[in-house]
Amino acid sequence: MTVPGRETDGVVLTKKKEEVKEPPLYKVLLHNDDYTTMEFVVMVLESIFHKSAEEATKIMLNVHQQGIGIAGVYTREIADTKITIVHDIARRNEFPLRCSMEKN
Repeated sequence: MTVPGRETDGVVLTKKKEEVKEPPLYKVLLHNDDYTTMEFVVMVLESIFHKSAEEATKIMLNVHQQGIGIAGVYTREIADTKITIVHDIARRNEFPLRCSMEKN
């Protein structure tokens, strides 16, 4: 087979396959405080993290009892966006709810 503009001398040209790595994942964490209501935390988990009412309640209880709870695991960009949304909605509702991320 001849490739126009290239001398192959009978050698077959092949493309190297590059391995595609999955992006690293990050846990989005909700932190307990003394002012944010449990109902608000459940609402955040349902609306922003798309959790069922039952799952949202379990996560909220972890936050309340252990001081921290995992809202979800996402790529860095998605985790960062969700954190920004949580902080924005908490501020607009006058709650100090904090959210952070850590590498999974």
